[in-house]
This record gives sequence, C-alpha cells and structure tokens, in this order.
Amino acid sequence: MNIFRLTGDLSHLAAIVILLLKIWKTRSCAGISGKSQLLFALVFTTRYLDLFTSFISLYNTSMKLIYIACSYATVYLIYMKFKATYDGNHDTFRVEFLVVPVGGLSFLVNHDFSPLEILWTFSIYLESVAILPQLFMISKTGEAETITTHYLFFLGLYRALYLVNWIWRFYFEGFFDLIAVVAGVVQTILYCDFFYLYITKGKEAQPASVSAKDRQQPLPFRVLRQGLTMAKARDAQCGEADTASSVAAAHWWLFKDAERRDQEASVYCILPYLFYYYVQRFFYTKKLNAVLINSVCR
Repeated sequence: MNIFRLTGDLSHLAAIVILLLKIWKTRSCAGISGKSQLLFALVFTTRYLDLFTSFISLYNTSMKLIYIACSYATVYLIYMKFKATYDGNHDTFRVEFLVVPVGGLSFLVNHDFSPLEILWTFSIYLESVAILPQLFMISKTGEAETITTHYLFFLGLYRALYLVNWIWRFYFEGFFDLIAVVAGVVQTILYCDFFYLYITKGKEAQPASVSAKDRQQPLPFRVLRQGLTMAKARDAQCGEADTASSVAAAHWWLFKDAERRDQEASVYCILPYLFYYYVQRFFYTKKLNAVLINSVCR
C-alpha cells in the first residue's frame, strides 16, 4: 500500500467521522441529505460483498467493516433517532435518475459479467454521483454549515488522493483500472468548485470580503481552464466572457487524446467532459456558488 491510498482512506474516514460527530453533538441532522447517505450505504454494501468470499488483509477487512457500519449508523441517525430534525422537504433530489442509469451502465460496462463484479462496478459508478443530492440540498436551502463543508472537503480529498494512488500504481505496479479511474475523475469533478472555494475563500475571515464577481462566475469552468492552461494567475483571467473558450479548450484536449485510443477508451475519455459540462449547465448555479463561498468563509 502506498502513502496516497493510506491518506485517501484516512481522509474518507475523517469525512465520515466529522459527519457522525456533527449529527451526534448537535443532536440534529439539519442540512444533511439523507438520500446521499442512503446512496453511500448502498455503495459500501454492494462493493464489499467480497467480505464473505475473500480475505486480503486485516486492514482491508477492518476498513470495509468500518465504512459499512458508519454508513448505516449515519442513515439510522438521520431517519430514526433524529428524524424530527431531518429536512425532507428540501432533500428532494430524484435518486432514481442516478440509480437506474448507473445500474444499466454497470451491466453494459464491466470487467466480468458475474454478480459480484457487476455489483462492484455498480458501486464504483454510484459513488461518483452519490454526493449530488447533498449539493442539490445545499443549493435549494441556500445554507451550508461550516462543519458540512469540512465533511465535503475531506470526502473530495479522499477521491483526489485515490486518483494519485492510481497514477502511482500504474507507474510502479503496472496496474490500471479504467472503470475506477474514470468514475474517480467524474467524482473529483463534482468537487472542483468546492476545492477552489474551500482553499481560496476559506482564508478570508468574513463573507463580506467576497466580491460580487466571485459570486457570479461559473467556477467549474474557471478551475478546469486553470488546469488545462497551467495558468498561475486566477481571478484576473476568470471573466465570464472567456467561459466558452475554456469549454472549447477542454473539448479539444479530451477529443485530441480520444483520437489516439480505441473505441472503448474514447467513450471513457469523452464521458467525464460531457458530465462536467451538464453538471455546470444545470446543477452548479450561482446560488450554490454563493452558499459555498459564505460557508467556507465562516
């Protein structure tokens, strides 16, 4: 095991513990999406069915059991113990729009057409989008507690570290799992806005110091463009006028690489970009950006 996987696991565990402590100490699950937590519980259940068929190491088995136990403990706290504080009126994301397509995709694109392998693939795909109900809830309520932003940060950090882990394993172990990598990229994309806000705006003491320009810019395109152009300057090059050029640059970069791959790899290369575009177009609203800015600045 390399350091990136270990720190990724610890970041994932930290996110779960932060959420559980938040709910338990405040005796409230206000602001927490029960639907996202149900999806995560489903992810861990379908992914770790191999607990009954194989043993890799004590660490591996322990972490699997901890993830499953914590996910169901969170669901229990939200839907049973502190049910009165659960804001079901705002937790209205249609999860069937995630579960059904992901289920179909896991049947069509997998490593081996066997029950355990299909369920594992299903969990990988579902985890990449399981946070959407939580982000949708934040956007709808217009509120996000600081502790919730810490939870989201460590959850996104876990997946980002796993991407580095896969790069490490590819170069030093010759291991490459295209399904896991693409799903991880999609999941990390969902946190691009949040990482940018958490790191840059979290240093500011008061929300009032956030400019109106920052509240209105399409942050995902700004982050993506920075990665593509390796630009050091941020805000000076972040106007809405060049949003189209950043999308065009991303489009060219992805399809340029796709032309050198086989058909399957081309599909995997294009899907994250399309997903990124439509998430920005229909999901990351100016309201959500403003809420996240206020949250990380507290």
